[in-house]
Parts: sequence; structure tokens; C-alpha cells
Amino acid sequence: MNLTLDRAKEINRNMITEEHLIIHSLNVCYAMEAMARHFQADAEHWMAIGYLHDFDYEKYPEEHLQHTREPLLQAGVSEEDVRAILSHGYGICSDIEPVTDMEKSLFTADELTGIIQAAARMRPNGITDLEVKSFMKKFKDKRFAAKCDRDVILKGCEMLGMDVKDVAAICIEGMKAHAEELGLAGSNPA
Repeated sequence: MNLTLDRAKEINRNMITEEHLIIHSLNVCYAMEAMARHFQADAEHWMAIGYLHDFDYEKYPEEHLQHTREPLLQAGVSEEDVRAILSHGYGICSDIEPVTDMEKSLFTADELTGIIQAAARMRPNGITDLEVKSFMKKFKDKRFAAKCDRDVILKGCEMLGMDVKDVAAICIEGMKAHAEELGLAGSNPA
């Protein structure tokens, strides 16, 4: 049985409590939904993986992903899904290489959504009118959202065989649909 978004939220409930980490989980969740649609895959399953990807981060930021495998398996998450989650830290805090479209998408979206969120927050209309062209200007400015690792994003896009602007366009659209919930609807009421 595939992991559902409701189950992922239930599992994360006591592990991720800080607002900014919940928002990050949702950003990645909605970007993954859009990537799943692009790959004609099970959107809810990919959303659940996206939502759960930082399961141990709040409690173990210095040991990220080292406290993920056993608790998730005990919670009934499949070996395959745990592997997908662990792969998003490839080369950073995990040696599990992303091989499936879902794993490669998660690896890429994790950092990418951070820049999208930062770019959207600077705009009066938030993400609602954010275009890829504007995003790419921010992406190229290494001082902007400097903590978001562009090399990881580029490596992920290469794994996917896609251009950054194409992956960004998919993720922006996925996040746009949930602008209000993500706090990215902007300050100008429509």
C-alpha cells in the first residue's frame, strides 16, 4: 500500500512542529505533486514522500537522516519509500543515490523550493504571478537565498535530464495552487 499524505502528516505530527519546517515540508510536498503529474505518477504518493522527507531534521539537525530509517519502517512506511526519503540527502548526509524519477525529483525540489519561496516572498503578489524568468534571475544571484545549494539543484536537474527553468516552472505551478496555505499569496489582496 502506498503511503498517503494523511498518514505522512500523522507520522510527522510529533517530529516536525516548527512553523518554518512545516511550511518547508508543504512546499516540497506540493512541488512533488507537480513533478508526479509531469512524470504521470501517483501524485498523492509523491506528495506524502515530499511531506515526510525531513522527518528527523527538527530533532537531529546535525545528524539529519540518521534517525529516519528505523522509526519510519516501524511506522509502516515501506522500505522503498524510506529509501526515497534517504536519497534526498545524497552526497550531503546520505550515500543513497537517487535513481527513480521520484527520488531525483525530491533531491532537486528540496533546495529548489527554498529559492522559489524566497523569491515569492519578495513580491507584492507572492507566488501568484511569479514567472520562471524572475525566478531564474534570483537563481543566478548566489547571494539571494544563499543557504539554498544551487549545485545540488543543478545536479538534480542533470539527474532528471531537465533544465533548471523547466523543473522550476513545474514546481512554481505546483506551489502556486496552494499559495494561501504556504503564506505566499502576497500582501496585495486581489
